Amino acid sequence: MICLCPAATIPSTGGQGVDSVIWVVILGAGLAGFVQGLSGFGFGLVAVSVWAWVLEPRLAAALAVFGALTGQLIAAAAVRRAFDPRLLGPFVLGGLCGLPLGVLLLPHLDMLWFRTLLGTLLVLWCPAMLMARHLPRITRGGVLADAAVGLGGGVLAGLGGFTGTLPTLWGTLRGFDKHALRTVVQNFNLAMLLAAMAAYLATGMVTRDMLPHFAVVAPALLLPALLGTRVYNGLGETRFRQIVLGLLTVSGLALLASSLPRLLTGLAAPRL
Repeated sequence: MICLCPAATIPSTGGQGVDSVIWVVILGAGLAGFVQGLSGFGFGLVAVSVWAWVLEPRLAAALAVFGALTGQLIAAAAVRRAFDPRLLGPFVLGGLCGLPLGVLLLPHLDMLWFRTLLGTLLVLWCPAMLMARHLPRITRGGVLADAAVGLGGGVLAGLGGFTGTLPTLWGTLRGFDKHALRTVVQNFNLAMLLAAMAAYLATGMVTRDMLPHFAVVAPALLLPALLGTRVYNGLGETRFRQIVLGLLTVSGLALLASSLPRLLTGLAAPRL
């Protein structure tokens, strides 16, 4: 069901202002589509870091979930991996438990603080993993630890399509090889994004005024996503890990660039 309640407005200064917003939406979708095709995740991180400059948070979140789902379907068709229910199951079960919490939190969460904290985590943690000669391997925790990571991924999915961040970091620390990591992240993302979009529709998060933006996002990410999958197929294990961690770091920097100045301005503003 599409809600008919008033949608979040977008910045507009006449025709030129609307055109500039659409071009930013296209740019964010194209960059994010390539990243998702390459790594199997990251659409929400990349797109929101671009869209946050011009779009209202709830609109950006809905577009991120829709775009990530569309890109994930393209990537799943182009990069098919073996389905291992024993490996994937705990992540998905945990994610389905966490997803409703993310959807409930979204209307009440201060997205500036959220993007700042998530960006800080990525900027501090990912370069440390990237520069380490030998990454620590986490072998304890078993399926319960995997389910807990899936729970966190589900919450992030409900908050705007940041689905694969935690499973990607966790799978890297678990020592998953390139194909195992892609299998877990790709299938986990697909399951969570389908559930997130269904929840957004059921709760009225998606409004009629958002549909023109959806129509822009889908074609904008198509070719970049296919290009990303072609690049992925030619990557070795080490290079793939470096690219994944590098992309997470850059995404964290972009999130901080879009949120931290506004947050600091708000904190410095005098209170009456």
